[in-house]
Formats: sequence, C-alpha cells, structure tokens
Amino acid sequence: MKTVIIKYNAGNVQSVMYALDRIGAGYLYTDDEAEIRSADKVIFPGVGEASTTMNYLRKVGLDKVIPTLKQPVFGTCVGMQLMCRFSEENSTECMGIFDVDVKRFPSDTNLKVPHMGWNNISNYKSALTYGVPDNAFVYFVHSFAPPVCDYTVAICEYVMPFSAMLQKGNFYAAQFHCEISGDVGQKIIENFLKI
Repeated sequence: MKTVIIKYNAGNVQSVMYALDRIGAGYLYTDDEAEIRSADKVIFPGVGEASTTMNYLRKVGLDKVIPTLKQPVFGTCVGMQLMCRFSEENSTECMGIFDVDVKRFPSDTNLKVPHMGWNNISNYKSALTYGVPDNAFVYFVHSFAPPVCDYTVAICEYVMPFSAMLQKGNFYAAQFHCEISGDVGQKIIENFLKI
C-alpha cells in the first residue's frame, strides 16, 4: 500500500511521520501531483495559519489537486480547515470540499482560546472511530473550528459544540491531532489505513 503525506507549507509533519513509523506503515512525503494521485491513501496534516498555508497550496497547484482525489484522504487540524469552504482566520477562501465555514471561537467566554489540551469527542459516525471507546479523549490546539453540520461525524464541546471530525465520500478530517492523541489517535490512523 502506498501512503502519501502531502508536503506543503505547514508544520507538524514530523509527528505524523513518527505516528506512521510506530505502526509500521510506510509513507512518501511529497508535493508531486503524480505521486499523490497514484497513492492508495493520502494524509493532509497541518499546523499553521490558514491564509499562509492556503496561499502555498495555490502556488504549487495543490488546491486544484486535492479536491479531485478519488482515494481516501485524511486531513487533520489546519488540513481539515483548509478542506472547508472558508475560514474566518484572515478571511481565507479554502478548497470547499466540505461546504461549511470555519469559525473563530467567541472570545467573550471564561474559557481560554485557543482550545489547547485534551478533550473528549462523542457522537461518532465514521469508520475512522471503529473500536474507539465512547467519549474518548484526544488532543486539540486551535482557535478556529467548523460548526456542527451535515458532514459532522464526531462532536466536541468547548465554548460551543463543534465538528471534531468531518466526512464526505472519500474525504475524512479531524480537528484534533491524531498523531499525538495516544492510543485513540493511533487507532484512528490505523482505521484510516484500513479503509
């Protein structure tokens, strides 16, 4: 099986590589369109700011490639947000795979923003969460998130309910960092590789 991690202007890639190494899954880290299109599975990770990373995707043409992929694609954190229609982070037009806008958490709350640390997810409706215990804890670091919508397949609550995971056809996404979410995150990655 050929797994590709998309190379673009975003951090956190090393953690994803380590997570795949831990489960013995080989991978290729590339921004080459032919390599991406020929992969069995595609992982689109990300840590960073939406407009900067989206601008890089446009510069190298990946903004046109990613939405047309037919194999299973898994976006995490900023990767998930860029798969949505629009982000309030610097008013960024994104790829529109999920027809939902990414919203900033309200700042008029007693809870700190960014949402940083362990929190539980619930209401699973995805093959990615097969075998994951109810209300499992995963690791978040974000100030923006898509609201609960038609594509929501797991929910988290912080300030308000939001989409912890999205799915549409062959596109899967998680707002949290699977690669640093312990056994739960590892199980989700393993489930993705089995799709």
